Amino acid sequence: MLTSIATVSISGSLESKIAAIAAAGYWGAEIMESDLISCAASPRQIGAMLRSHGLACTAYQPFRDFEGMTGALRQRTFDRIERKFDITQELGSSRLLICSNVHPDCVGDRDRIVADFQELGERAARRGLQVGYEALAWGRHVWDHRDAWDIVRRTDHPAIGLVLDSFHSFARKVPLESLRDIDPAKICIVQLADAPQLYMDELSWSRHYRTMPGQGDFPLVDYVGTLQDIGYRGIFSLETFNDRFRAANTATVAVDGMRSLTYLQDQIARARSADVPAPRVRCSGIEFVEFAANEAEAPRLGRMLSTLGFRRSDKHLRKAVTRWSQGDVNIVINSEIEGFAHTHDMAHGASVCAVGLRVDNVPAALQRAQALRIGTYSQPVGAGEHAIPALRGVGGSLLYLVESDGGQAIWDSEFEPLRTDPDTEDGALQAVDYISQVMPFEEMLSWLLFYGSLLDLHKTPLIEVADPLGLVQSQAMESPDLQLRILLNASAAHQTLSSRFLDKYMGAGVQHLTFRTADIFDSAARMRRQGIDLLPIPQNYYVDLEARLGLDHALVEKLATAHILYDRDASGEYFQYFTRAFDKRFFFEVVERRGYQGYGAPNAPVRLAAQARFRTEQ
Repeated sequence: MLTSIATVSISGSLESKIAAIAAAGYWGAEIMESDLISCAASPRQIGAMLRSHGLACTAYQPFRDFEGMTGALRQRTFDRIERKFDITQELGSSRLLICSNVHPDCVGDRDRIVADFQELGERAARRGLQVGYEALAWGRHVWDHRDAWDIVRRTDHPAIGLVLDSFHSFARKVPLESLRDIDPAKICIVQLADAPQLYMDELSWSRHYRTMPGQGDFPLVDYVGTLQDIGYRGIFSLETFNDRFRAANTATVAVDGMRSLTYLQDQIARARSADVPAPRVRCSGIEFVEFAANEAEAPRLGRMLSTLGFRRSDKHLRKAVTRWSQGDVNIVINSEIEGFAHTHDMAHGASVCAVGLRVDNVPAALQRAQALRIGTYSQPVGAGEHAIPALRGVGGSLLYLVESDGGQAIWDSEFEPLRTDPDTEDGALQAVDYISQVMPFEEMLSWLLFYGSLLDLHKTPLIEVADPLGLVQSQAMESPDLQLRILLNASAAHQTLSSRFLDKYMGAGVQHLTFRTADIFDSAARMRRQGIDLLPIPQNYYVDLEARLGLDHALVEKLATAHILYDRDASGEYFQYFTRAFDKRFFFEVVERRGYQGYGAPNAPVRLAAQARFRTEQ
């Protein structure tokens, strides 16, 4: 696959875009007219810049409102396109892309349009150029790639080819099988974009919500796979318009795009039963969650864990690192005065700095991460210590990769057991149910792609949760066996709890950990005896709950006494309660699932409002 990206897809100056595109490993770049006309460098200098970075100029685009013009407008159109031919050549490209006409004065007569392209073909051929024609989803007379292909086919000129754009095809619901009617030799370039399934006008949808492949809902595996089936072996170029990308880091989005193409190729190969190495990484759960905390923070965090029923079970043989355990949950508190955790604590305060994932094949996982351009991390390992491979994750945190059956060996060889306090009562917690991470609004799609391309996870539908001070977008990534669940949250509103977390935490990271229990009432009673500081839920919630769901009054009384929230759906019931926050940075949740597989979204506004009431205290 020859990979390319349109410069409009990422933010920054044209110079910075070209550097980022080259660094991300693309074969070429489409130069967008808006980027060129705002750049101080001449087209020749821009072309030289591309070549110096090892990039081909895959196309110059777009030329608008060409076909079907009449009278003086037609002559003016051809005069304009000759100047665009000049620029295309100065850039060192052989392709100019034309999108279907939206001008109110254009005519839809097919014979006239074909005649226009035949004349255009002669002009392009004299320059040694190729023109690609694309059907815009909102074109005045041509909005379907089948019509664009009919025009190209009838024009029958070697200098006139077809541009396919996945967004326009899917937005107009053009049947995928229609691609098989196209001569692959006449396809000039294929532009790729994904998007969430929205119901709005095509222009607004296209200009604000396009995403990289794998970040939206379009079946791009089938789209690109069909094109490869018919023999297309040309350029696949990303063309995305997205408000988040415009606000995000240039290099990050460029790498995301390359990662999305790598993942797309991988999915296509696997769909065709090809022998492809390093599949998505299968996770069998969470081996540990590591907190960075200095000498002053660690005792306070330990006391909070004690109220949740955790016991300080082990101490590292050589480091200021302790293990707190309960059920299948391992919490590590790292108070070293140097190394990664120390640096993380200096930047963010006490917080989750790493998560250890149980994976089936660590070498294969590292191989896949390398193919996806995911950064790794290593630090010196002492005598007798395990070298656990790590990937760079959300907010600079780490994802450690532990063989599924290798966790106990680490605890046995590097840690010594401690005598536990007999007065600490177990909290009846069984496992980590899910990890909730918060990131800037413009980064959420990036992390969805990170998790979805690396790990064997699928995304649930995006939901919007009402915070008292704005909306929060929330989306879960889940493994097939639900042993790993990661909930991603972001908000464009600056005063929501998610956004305030980013300010207090000084970046993205884990906002809360959720633990699973088999009996939430027993668990809550145990923790109350340990002195847990729960988030109070107002009585109004329980009055409404009883009326809305017709719950037994005695059950509602039990829920209210323990500050437990409740939800149910067709699959079952869900119970949850929350602790108060630690230094405004993170908090804990305990849940019981009775067949229910969601995340209690109807209760989120109540929880957020309760946390907002204690904003000055948390």
